Amino acid sequence: MPRAKSDKDRKIFVLDTSVILYAHNSIMNFAEHDVVIPITVLEELDQFKKGNDTKNFEAREFIRLLDKLSQDQRIDQWTPLNGKTKGNFKVMMNHPENERNAIEIFGEEKNDHKILNVAVHLQETEKSRKVILVSKDINLRLKAKSLNVHAEDYETGKIKNITELENTGKYVMESVDPDAINKLYEQGYIEAKLVLGTRKRKSNAYYILKSDKNSVLAFYNSEENVLERVDKRLAYNIKPKNAEQTFALHAIMNPAIKLVSIQGVAGTGKTLLALAGALEQRREYKQVFLARPIVPLSNKDIGYLPGDIKSKLNPYMEPLWDNLKFIQNQYKETDKEYQKITELVNQEKLVIQPLAYIRGRSLSNIFFIVDEAQNLTPHEIKTIISRAGENTKIIFTGDVFQIDTPYLDSQSNGLSYLIDRVKDHPLYAHIKLEKGERSELANLANELL
Repeated sequence: MPRAKSDKDRKIFVLDTSVILYAHNSIMNFAEHDVVIPITVLEELDQFKKGNDTKNFEAREFIRLLDKLSQDQRIDQWTPLNGKTKGNFKVMMNHPENERNAIEIFGEEKNDHKILNVAVHLQETEKSRKVILVSKDINLRLKAKSLNVHAEDYETGKIKNITELENTGKYVMESVDPDAINKLYEQGYIEAKLVLGTRKRKSNAYYILKSDKNSVLAFYNSEENVLERVDKRLAYNIKPKNAEQTFALHAIMNPAIKLVSIQGVAGTGKTLLALAGALEQRREYKQVFLARPIVPLSNKDIGYLPGDIKSKLNPYMEPLWDNLKFIQNQYKETDKEYQKITELVNQEKLVIQPLAYIRGRSLSNIFFIVDEAQNLTPHEIKTIISRAGENTKIIFTGDVFQIDTPYLDSQSNGLSYLIDRVKDHPLYAHIKLEKGERSELANLANELL
C-alpha cells in the first residue's frame, strides 16, 4: 500500500476488542494510517488477561505491546507506531455527548455502544478524514452502519477465495491410457509424467484415474516423482467406504506426511478415520492425543454449568468418546483389540482432553488429533504446529463452514488458514471428504435441511 501523501489521505481505524483477541499485533497492520483504541476496549481486555486460553494470551500480549509502544508518553495522545511506514495510535475516552449517541439510540449502556460512540465522535471531529470501525463482530458492524459509520472486518490472515480450497487435495482425471492404469495395478507405481504429462503437480496430491475400461486410485509421491497405487486398507477394523476416505486414511497412515487436514461436513468420518489410523499406528508413538476446543453453548463460559470440572467438560468430549467406543465395538469384549483400547486409556497412552489442557505441553513422539479445528484461530493453529517435536504427527479435522465461535468465519478460521498457507508442502496433505457415511438419515439432514 503506497504511503498517504497528507493527513487527509490517512484514515483512522477504530479497533474493537474482537480484533485484538483475534490478533494482538493487529495494531501494526494498518500501514501508514492511524489507529484508535477506545478505553472500553482496554477495560474489556483487562477482564480477559487472566487464563490459559489463546484469547487470554492475546490480551496480555497486546497490553505489553501498548506499554512498549507508549514508553513514557501519554496513551491518550497520538503516539507513533514503530517504523517509518506506520501511523500513530492513541487511546480515546467514551464520548456520550455526540450528536448521534449510540447509547441513547440503541437504548442500552453496553460496551459495544461505547465503542460506537468513539467512532461517531471521531467522525464528527475529524471531518476531513475517513473513520473506519474494524470489528470481527458482525452485529457491531451492522450497528455501526445504521449510524452511518463505515465498518469493516479485520482482513489480515483471511482467505480471499474459499472456493479455491475446494480444489485442494484430490483430482479426477478422465480418459487416462488404460495401459497406464494396468501398469499401476501390476507394479504399484508408474512414472508421473506418463500420466500427468506437463500438468502442474502438487506434493501429496491424490488422483482418481479413469479410462473407458478401468479406474484406479493414486497418490503423487513428489520425492520419487511417481504415482503410487492407493488401496483400501483396514485400520483397527475400520474400512474406508469411498475414495476420499481411502485417501484420508492413506495420508493418516503415511509416515512421510507429518501434517494432515481433513475437511468435511458432519458424518463424513473425519474423526473416526483419524482415531482408527492412530490406533493402528499406536506402537510408533509414545501417546495418542485426541483434543478439541471448547466452544460453550451461547458462547458462555463453562463456569455457568453445574458440577465439577469433569462433569462440565463431559458434554464437549463425549463425541470423541463416541468415536472410540464405535471402534472398540467392532470387536467382541473378549478380543484382545477390544481390551487393548481399554488398556491404552487406563495407562494414558490414549488421552482425550480439551485442547486447552494440552497447550504448553511438549509434542514429541505423539500422534495428535485436533477435532473441530475450524473453531481455532490461525494463531492457535500455528501455536499447536510450532510445538511439534521429533516423531510427531498432527491431524486437523473439521468443517470450515460450520463455525461455532462468534468472531470466526469460513475465511478467517484456523483450518481454512492452514489449508491455504501449507498446501503443496511435502510434509502436508489435505483431503476433503464429500460423502456422508454415518447414515441415510444424516445425509438427508446435510443435503436438505
